[in-house]
This record gives sequence, structure tokens and C-alpha cells, in this order.
Amino acid sequence: MSEETIQLELNDSGVAVDLPMPSNQRDKVQEVPYRPVDFSDDDLPTALERAASWLRQTQDWLGEPVDVIAVHLDYDDTKGSPYYNLKLLCNDEDLAGVPKVVREREETVTGQ
Repeated sequence: MSEETIQLELNDSGVAVDLPMPSNQRDKVQEVPYRPVDFSDDDLPTALERAASWLRQTQDWLGEPVDVIAVHLDYDDTKGSPYYNLKLLCNDEDLAGVPKVVREREETVTGQ
């Protein structure tokens, strides 16, 4: 049995360098262990739409559905802060691009 090492191009926070980032400056991919991806806005439908758009882009990039472990909705009534904080708790390996790299490697090996 041989063990193969997969090289991943990750940024300082441990996600793939070419992972689509949420488009709004209020949104972000957070640290481990379960990688919450935040979408914050005063308008919940807008935050949900941005989350859906990011999921579609990331699914296209990854080549398969993103494993979303949970969805968490919270609010912050602190003056000057966005009221809604929507978090998608995502699989670390998906955000690092592991399925994409494994698939690309298999395609290279099989010549497809």
C-alpha cells in the first residue's frame, strides 16, 4: 500500500487560495474547527441571497456540493453593527479544495 501526499495551495487561514470569497466586505470565512462562513446584513433576505450566491460559486469551483454542517442565525442589536449574522458551518476539507485536488489528480493519472 502506498501513501500519496496531496499538495494544497492554502492561504494563511488554511483555505484554498482560489476559493471564491464572499463578495461583501461584511462577509468572511472564519477560522477552524468547523469553518463558519459569515454573511452579515441589516436585511436578512439580502444576507441569505449572498449566502446562496456564494454556495453556488463555491459548488461550481469545488465541482460538487459543499458540505454545510449547519446554518446558524444570530442578531446583533449593537448600534452600528449589521443586525443579522448568518453563518454557514462548512466542512474544512471542502473549503481547502480537497475534493477538487483529488479529482484533478485522478484525472491526470487516468488521462481523462
